[in-house]
Amino acid sequence: MERDLTKGSVLKNIVVFSLPFLLSYFLQVLYGMADLFIVSQFNGTESITAVSIGSQIMHMLTVMIVGLAMGGTVAIGKAFGAKNSKETSLAIGNTITVFAIVAAVLTVILVLAVSPIVSIMSTPAEAVDGTIAYLTICFIGIPFITAYNIISSIFRGLGDSKSPMYFIIVACICNIILDYIFIGYQKMGPAGAALGTTLSQTISVIIAIIVIRHRNTGITISKKDLRPEKRMISSIIRVGFPVSMQDGFIQISFLIITIFANSRGLADAAAVGIVEKVIGVFFLIPSSMLAAVSSLAAQNLGAGKPERARKTLMCAIAIAVGFGTIVSVITQFCAPEIVGIFETNPAVILLGSQYLVGYVWDCIFAGVHFSFSGYFCAREKAGLSFIHNVASILLMRIPGAWFASVHFRDTLFPMGCAAPLGSLISVIICVAAYILLLKKDKVMEDQT
Repeated sequence: MERDLTKGSVLKNIVVFSLPFLLSYFLQVLYGMADLFIVSQFNGTESITAVSIGSQIMHMLTVMIVGLAMGGTVAIGKAFGAKNSKETSLAIGNTITVFAIVAAVLTVILVLAVSPIVSIMSTPAEAVDGTIAYLTICFIGIPFITAYNIISSIFRGLGDSKSPMYFIIVACICNIILDYIFIGYQKMGPAGAALGTTLSQTISVIIAIIVIRHRNTGITISKKDLRPEKRMISSIIRVGFPVSMQDGFIQISFLIITIFANSRGLADAAAVGIVEKVIGVFFLIPSSMLAAVSSLAAQNLGAGKPERARKTLMCAIAIAVGFGTIVSVITQFCAPEIVGIFETNPAVILLGSQYLVGYVWDCIFAGVHFSFSGYFCAREKAGLSFIHNVASILLMRIPGAWFASVHFRDTLFPMGCAAPLGSLISVIICVAAYILLLKKDKVMEDQT
């Protein structure tokens, strides 16, 4: 159901919009965690490493697709907030067109490049075959991953974050069932994990299409809306491309850190892979704030209510900081137990705990710059998000992780600290950019 986010309590709108998105994102993260957990029940460390490396690559691709989808969400949200049904239909149609092209290109390129990708990742020899099998199957399923994100971006632009949640619930349940069939019963290892993920995503998309065809959204899409229009494509790309690239660079930095860990041995590789999955869960709130701010702020800006857009940003930051602080403190006392859920090897548990207690502080700082990024996207200033993330990566995340991997060979704690220190740089840049935007707004108001 479409929701007008330009009225009522800002805090309530954030909570109501975020909770379904939060569950949706959790279930998407659960995809990878379920694969990792179930593989660990039936296979050894080499299979765990294969799935963790493969799922990291898939996560990178997924967040880049989600980043591009942000362009569609903002375009749809602004048109919907302005009560312009014709413009809303055009935004939806052109979003579909952009994603269809992206899906086709990505699938062909990645299927052909799977072996070089595995090689670049410095995958331990024991895990190479499993990683290749996992990625090949997942790459073939990219059109369905893309289709899900088309559907999600459209509904979120219309203020509806519940429908994507229902579709992903179906996919998650199917994934767990299929994982036990393919990994446990069929003994397919990493290939079974990938097959379960791909088929469950396919089922979810099919059900979503059936539901959409039988639902009256009040908006009709014609063939004319699907034809690329330069103005609309430009609007979608102007927001989506920088966000996609920034998310891609962030994930590439994670992959580079994984390469550093892989070069240290199988135990380090498994530890980093497990912690990345755990951090994915902890980042649910920060990530949901980005989606909430971008959608709510876009509708309010489209409705000519910039003050509500700014208030939305401040509320989101408060929520993210509160959550991040609580999680970070609690994790300091139970890191071994968290890592131990996925692995019984004492060496992996020790290394994973070291990495986690340093990394987890990123929940606080990431929550802040995610919220700012959502606001910048809503204002079609996604380039600011790109700048602060690239600065964070180049100035701290990668060089900091490299330095730690070389000079602290017996612990992963310093490597884990590189992430929150990088995010701190992002926060500083975001605050400075926000202050400059406020000053610019004040000058424009005075002129009018």
